[in-house]
Amino acid sequence: MDISGISSIYNTAKTDASSAASNSLRSSLKKVSKDSSEDELKGVIKDFESYFVEQMLKEMKDSLTTQEEGDQSMNQYRDLYMDKAIEQMADVVVDQVGESLTQQLYEQMKRNIGME
Repeated sequence: MDISGISSIYNTAKTDASSAASNSLRSSLKKVSKDSSEDELKGVIKDFESYFVEQMLKEMKDSLTTQEEGDQSMNQYRDLYMDKAIEQMADVVVDQVGESLTQQLYEQMKRNIGME
């Protein structure tokens, strides 16, 4: 298999992973109702925050990095590693810094779904 075949597989996998993450989040949000527990609601909110921060960090990374000449497969490995690192960093950011935003979103969602 030549490099274009590997590149195509990588791009498809990356797109599929991104779609799966957003579909999973959308599915979680649809399950929230006024009968949901506080822990379920906060879990969905943290998932949303992590996804949002992750997308923001990826956009920042893309705007700061340039495509390097050379071995395309090594660039893809680097991108794959960076995407995973960004995903984990987003979770840490939300856990350590996002508490006030989490609480605000929680209160808003409670009002919107009639839990109060």
